[in-house]
Amino acid sequence: MDFTFTEEQQAAAEAARGVFADVAPDGVTSPALTRGGAVADHFDRALWEKLAGTDLLGLLLDEEYGGAGLDAVALCLVLRESAKSLARVPLLESSAAAAAVQAHGTAEARAELLTRAVRGEVVLTVAAHGRTGHDAAELAVTARQDGDAWLLDGVQTAVPWAYDADFVLVPARTGDDRSVLALVPRGHEGSALAEQISTTGERLGELRLDSARIPARHVITADGAWEELRALLTTGTCALVFGLGERVLAMTSDYAAKREQFGHPIATFQAVAVQAADRYIDLRAMEVTLWQAAWRLTSGASGALPAAGDIAVAKIWASEGVRRVVQTAQHLHGGFGADVDYPLHRYHAWAKHLELSLGPAAAHEETLGDLLAAHPLG
Repeated sequence: MDFTFTEEQQAAAEAARGVFADVAPDGVTSPALTRGGAVADHFDRALWEKLAGTDLLGLLLDEEYGGAGLDAVALCLVLRESAKSLARVPLLESSAAAAAVQAHGTAEARAELLTRAVRGEVVLTVAAHGRTGHDAAELAVTARQDGDAWLLDGVQTAVPWAYDADFVLVPARTGDDRSVLALVPRGHEGSALAEQISTTGERLGELRLDSARIPARHVITADGAWEELRALLTTGTCALVFGLGERVLAMTSDYAAKREQFGHPIATFQAVAVQAADRYIDLRAMEVTLWQAAWRLTSGASGALPAAGDIAVAKIWASEGVRRVVQTAQHLHGGFGADVDYPLHRYHAWAKHLELSLGPAAAHEETLGDLLAAHPLG
């Protein structure tokens, strides 16, 4: 077996490194200093334009829309680079939503949105956290047909980039127990946003829908569309976690090599070296489970468990591993770890947000247990 990345995937990662190289992780006000408010009103539009200019907004879209025609592995490579600089852009959400529209949307929706999404002219996001962040997102909103449209009612919490996105892709449940995905325009009649603030300091939105009428051309009814979208979002989140963890461990190694106590760098102390080594092992486990999940998504290959099992394992390692990585980094940095003039605390805040996004480790352990029960091994 050859697990090396293709030339196209490596080219996407190289382009991403070039774009994100100049992004400062402390480019906005620290969340520790905003006193409950957002660090900024909008995402990084200048960076978004650069991503569009380097063809990184259409990685998963076909060439007919101006996309690159690549796969989930390529997207994860780019997301990994974005997380190292804490890039404030809806790259995961917009890419995943656009891929869902391409795969399952109506011809009208594809023609209306996809080319503009590749150019950065249309921003998409996904409401994936349900009513509370702990329940299934598709159960938080009901959908019923009304003539040539659908009516949506319910609440979705913690919608990322909700105040910037032109459309929110909302999962909903029908009366006959099917899941649909509806594209809800920002400011649409029957919808309302309430501001929420993440641990990262970014603005999230609680989306309330009260008989919001969505035309049929903006509703995806294909079986399995929501499950595919959720799988891609979860795997992409693991890629963000991995990139963040890599950067944090590199910061910690650099600091430990320079910080001296008793006339020696603290990196030479056994207690420090052992902790750093444990976190390196965490990162390697996060890495291998991430690429296994992304490969299963891309290839459609069969296995002892459905691809959902590999995705659950990846998210378990991502959630638990990144928590240990940032906690060890804070400990080994000492006072610098709490200094708001030093960027480590930002990585810690982002790590906590990503750890819980799309379910903490415990939720995915439950999913994995259900899969093991349904598909006994051996």
